[in-house]
Amino acid sequence: MNKLVIASNNQGKLREIQALLTLLNIEVLPQASLNISEADEPHFTFIENALAKARHASLHSGLAALADDSGLCVEGLQGRPGVYSARFADMINPDGCAETNADKINRDEKNNLALLSALAGQSNRSAYYYCALVLVRRHDDPQPIIAEGIWSGEILTAPRGSNGFGYDPLFLDLSHHKTGAELSPDIKNKISHRGQALQQLMIKIKALKV
Repeated sequence: MNKLVIASNNQGKLREIQALLTLLNIEVLPQASLNISEADEPHFTFIENALAKARHASLHSGLAALADDSGLCVEGLQGRPGVYSARFADMINPDGCAETNADKINRDEKNNLALLSALAGQSNRSAYYYCALVLVRRHDDPQPIIAEGIWSGEILTAPRGSNGFGYDPLFLDLSHHKTGAELSPDIKNKISHRGQALQQLMIKIKALKV
């Protein structure tokens, strides 16, 4: 396998995945470069959604495909936002106006504000990022390669840092005492949920010689 479609249009995820997969001399193609639409994510689990996205990208490209489904799980919110992390603000305010291009740019900020609002007065701010990576060699692959990663921390009351994306400005890594947005990309890629899952995936790819 020397070419792989990434079933994501999230630029932050694409950067992190490309940074590691290039080490395996695998050419990485974002699905948007092949005019592949985003797949539906109707499931309640990260793995099911990742599998649906990987199969969709492989079906429409004829290539092997890798999908990531990941999110933030907060203990004080009974695991929310979870699989709805990318659209948490819409869940909090489902009657909001239709999203414009400007809104899409500010989606991370809106989700962070929604998270802070949901946690107002909550003493338990423990949380973890979870990542499920699913690789299919063809769209009907009967044995998808699955890798997982968990990054534990807690949610701050105000954002810090300018790196990263998503909830990174609010997510405090307890071992470095920095938020995901304060960590350098190199450090984050080593310790994050996605970094852990990618390292696990690379081991499985090498072992299976796919």
